[in-house]
Amino acid sequence: MQNSYNKNEKLKRKILIDRLFDEGRFLKAYPIQLVYLQFKDSTTKELKVGVSVSKRHFKKAVDRNRIKRLLREAYRNNKSTHLSNTESSLAFMLMYVGKELPHYKTVENAVQLLLKKLTNRLEDEKNS
Repeated sequence: MQNSYNKNEKLKRKILIDRLFDEGRFLKAYPIQLVYLQFKDSTTKELKVGVSVSKRHFKKAVDRNRIKRLLREAYRNNKSTHLSNTESSLAFMLMYVGKELPHYKTVENAVQLLLKKLTNRLEDEKNS
């Protein structure tokens, strides 16, 4: 798995996003929350990822965009170590729920922890 975040990896379909929030399961590692959903729409293994930051906590678009860049970069750098052995198609959303501007290291540690929790949860669901 390559360290990239391509256009076909972005979560954009409204139907899939709605389904993600209706049927998805939540994981938390402050200051980030992750919602994930396994789907069987295609025959190939797909990863669809979205990022979100609350407008309520960050009024300036500059701040929201910076946090989204940090989230995407942390995901891009850590996906190959944690998500390379997943066998099913997966959609998830990384949501920043903190109230102050984070440092990259804080975001990266939380994303690593969430991806580790996600792979463990997927393995547990597969084995049970």
